Amino acid sequence: MLTGKLINRYYLKYALFFLIGIVSLVAVDVVQLYIPEYMGQIVDMFADVELQAIDMDAFLKIIKGVLYCAVVMFIGRIVWRLSIFYASTRIEADLRHRMFLKSERLSLRYYHENKVGTIMAWFTTDLETIEEFLGWGTIMLVDAVFLSVLVLVKMFMLDWVLTLLSLVPILLIVVWGALVEKFMSERWLERQKQFDSLYDFSQEAFTGIRVIKAFVKETQQLHAFSKIARKNKDTNIGFVKVAIIFDVIIEIIITVIMALLMGAGGYFVYHCVTGTPIVLFNHEVLLTAGTLVIFIGYFDNLIWPMIALGQVVSMRSRAKASLQRITEYMNQEEEVKSPENAVKLEKVEGRITFNHFSFHYPDTSVHSIKDITLEIRPGETVGIVGKIGSGKTTLVNSLLRMYNIEKNSILIDGTDLMDLDITSLRDAISYVPQDNFLFSDKVSNNIAFSNREIERDKIYEAANFADVHANIVDFKEGYDTISGERGVTLSGGQKQRISIARAYLKNSPIMILDDAVSAVDVRTEQTILKNIEEKRKGRTTLIIASRVSTVSRCDRIIVMKDGEVEAFDTPEKLSEISETYQKMVLLQALEKEVEGGAH
Repeated sequence: MLTGKLINRYYLKYALFFLIGIVSLVAVDVVQLYIPEYMGQIVDMFADVELQAIDMDAFLKIIKGVLYCAVVMFIGRIVWRLSIFYASTRIEADLRHRMFLKSERLSLRYYHENKVGTIMAWFTTDLETIEEFLGWGTIMLVDAVFLSVLVLVKMFMLDWVLTLLSLVPILLIVVWGALVEKFMSERWLERQKQFDSLYDFSQEAFTGIRVIKAFVKETQQLHAFSKIARKNKDTNIGFVKVAIIFDVIIEIIITVIMALLMGAGGYFVYHCVTGTPIVLFNHEVLLTAGTLVIFIGYFDNLIWPMIALGQVVSMRSRAKASLQRITEYMNQEEEVKSPENAVKLEKVEGRITFNHFSFHYPDTSVHSIKDITLEIRPGETVGIVGKIGSGKTTLVNSLLRMYNIEKNSILIDGTDLMDLDITSLRDAISYVPQDNFLFSDKVSNNIAFSNREIERDKIYEAANFADVHANIVDFKEGYDTISGERGVTLSGGQKQRISIARAYLKNSPIMILDDAVSAVDVRTEQTILKNIEEKRKGRTTLIIASRVSTVSRCDRIIVMKDGEVEAFDTPEKLSEISETYQKMVLLQALEKEVEGGAH
């Protein structure tokens, strides 16, 4: 049986299905033991009388008994398959659901430290291994216990001496299984780690396939993949070798027992028929041909539980290792979560206060943000500019609380960010990330990601806000066009504008645009900025930009330099007090002159 805090709850939840399945399985085990008895009776019937004197009524009665047994076994096997396999697949589905919810609650730091391919392996092969044990493993375990006991009782009732002799090798199977289980568990864990590496490499290669093609590195990647695949193959072969050796030894033991049983049984029957029965341990072995057939039939029924016992050992070792990996994942600390008695944001005005805010990422001690103190007023449109690496994105991302921050360093409407309910906080913010991500879905569904039930007119309005409606209607399927994985079928500008439309449709009190118009032309940019000015009036909007023209319409602009605020004022005053802003204005003017000359 597979036990653990993660899995124990399901035995109670699906107890009825497991109970029905086990009862049906035991019923089948009981009924199938009548078959050897019927076969033995037929043998004795033909051995004791002349062919012409066979009692046909008794013979037909035996045949009917065999048919009744077949019907019960047929129905019973359907019942235990439906109930036990239903329970095992539901447990797998429930575990996968809980794991997915866990993945949503884990912080970004966890995904920086763990590769996606490894995590996907836990969601696939490891869960399937557990499901296999809960399904087939339960069946094998029940048969190994109940059918073995039932058969042994029947065999002892026939002849206890012959039964004891046949039991001696069975003890070898039990001992062998106990010795092999731990070794196989370690091999399986090693195999899964190698599979993780293969999964990681494949996922990374498919994600970066355009870069690989662009640099003509297909052969290099092929050799790298072959190396990882070869190591994975060798590890798998090593595991399979151990499993096969284990199964072969069990098969050899069973075959030897069967051969000895038939040889010794035939010897005992001969002496019984000739009137000179063999005496063992002061016990006369009285075996007729029919009794020997029954005994061999019983032992034949005992072979499956012995094989099942060996497979259960192998299966449990794999499931135990997989459960350990999943349990470690589920036990990961959720660093970013709502505090007890969290404050829910309601009627958000959009006032954002930074109070001596400093920040560094978990994997480094170097501060990306250094002692920032400023306040963004409700309904204000604020631009954020600065060189690459100056901390612009880190500053706005901190508002979404992707990482934990110091208490009272950021306040929303006067409430400490760390005291807020995370769901209500993120619901109050519309976000367009620097790396625009679109799902492989219809364009309309990507825009309506925040509310799939919204009317089409609202989707069109959002698309017009982002100046992308005309592009979408030109697509062959219009708004029903599939964007492809990560929006691969769309241009960079189209992806940015669809992302802006998605954020606008959410209609949140606070909107963050992280370099969201860098891939569009100047005319489209001005259209979007004008729409923001008109339709986001009275709502707080933060715009990160690499061009001064993008933030020229903003009420105020934050100028970042090396993680600090160099200046925070209106565009007019920044031209006088901020050296960084002055350089950006000058560089943009020079770019226009160069473009004009080239034209």
